[in-house]
Amino acid sequence: MSKKRIFALLLIVIMLAAILTNPSKEEHEKIVRAKAEQLLKSQLHAKDQAFFGLGMQLFGNKLVDSFVQNSVVIDNYYLFSLTKIKWQGTEQIIGGGAFKQIWLSPKIDEKADEIIAALKKI
Repeated sequence: MSKKRIFALLLIVIMLAAILTNPSKEEHEKIVRAKAEQLLKSQLHAKDQAFFGLGMQLFGNKLVDSFVQNSVVIDNYYLFSLTKIKWQGTEQIIGGGAFKQIWLSPKIDEKADEIIAALKKI
């Protein structure tokens, strides 16, 4: 076989693998939910940590779930997917996923104060 055919076959195999292993919307939401909980917890003072755990148990993560449902958008491009946050009329890309991996950008940490303020208003 020629090098062009081998390269084309290899490219097709990689594309098929990317399509089959693209993370689902639920996997993206799970990662964003965990990051939102981490941000909430890190924003609280040490004395409020116990209240955070109690509040999360009592309200069943309703606050974080509401944020994820209303503000997180996942765009699936078959080979990869993007995680975005709708914020003040714009969408900001905060992460991406491919090959069963999801990566969140440091931009989400930069927006942490705004996100926490929005979560507290809900």
